[in-house]
Amino acid sequence: MRAILLFTLFTALTFNACTNPSTTSDKSTENAEKAAEKKVEPTKKYTLTPFSSSTAYPDATIESMSYQKGKFDFKVSGKAYKLGAQTPDAAQKRCANSDKGQHIHLIVDDAPYAAKYTASFEHDVADGEHHLLAFLSRSYHESIKTKAASKVEKVMVKNKTITSSTPIEDPMLFYSRPKGTYTGAANTERVMLDFFLANLELGEGYTVVASINGEDHEIKKWQPYYIEGLPMGENTVKLSLMKDGALAKTPLNPVTRVFTLAEAVEDKIMPKGDTPAKAESMPNK
Repeated sequence: MRAILLFTLFTALTFNACTNPSTTSDKSTENAEKAAEKKVEPTKKYTLTPFSSSTAYPDATIESMSYQKGKFDFKVSGKAYKLGAQTPDAAQKRCANSDKGQHIHLIVDDAPYAAKYTASFEHDVADGEHHLLAFLSRSYHESIKTKAASKVEKVMVKNKTITSSTPIEDPMLFYSRPKGTYTGAANTERVMLDFFLANLELGEGYTVVASINGEDHEIKKWQPYYIEGLPMGENTVKLSLMKDGALAKTPLNPVTRVFTLAEAVEDKIMPKGDTPAKAESMPNK
């Protein structure tokens, strides 16, 4: 009987060893699987930090826009917003600020914007069909992100005159900043990233990917950001409007800009018309 019991116990132990890996092996496998599942994000070279709230202009409005014989005429209204005025919180923003004040950003297709400080001005637009955006800007180039403060139209131009125009209905992203050349620590340590959206809201399947010198940053809220950590010299930003994780099939998407950061001559104005932020107005880091 004892022999039978020993044989039965030996058989059970042998079967269990064959059908169940050791506890150590189980834990090793489990840990390896968990490690494989964990996606370790690579360290980013550059950081995107949201702006603090800016001076609001809730009633700033572009009431009308026309283009005839090479001249744009805008009708701009608003109790507090004035073209050519300095935005009150400019000194606190720690980024390039135009000494000419608040202005219109005029963007034709995917070209860099033209800053215009008066409601009427001459500007050359080639004959043909164009996607045209005009929006009201603060003196430090941040867009007023309201429908009333912008005009987004598909236009046909002939002989420097808009012959027809229709409101753009497609979701679109327009690149605004950074642009040009920035000189001096006050302008290069933190560079503003800003863009304009038409006919969409982020979060409804849409996101924006900012590729900064090839490093991707996903943006889920429409607001300006500081880019920090950029090297001196040429830098590249590509903005892509994404829909459900894929590049959105919208006009002029994506848009790429090359801009330059230069070593300081403290009081040098860069970009043209911009003034360096004043050191005494900068909050501590």
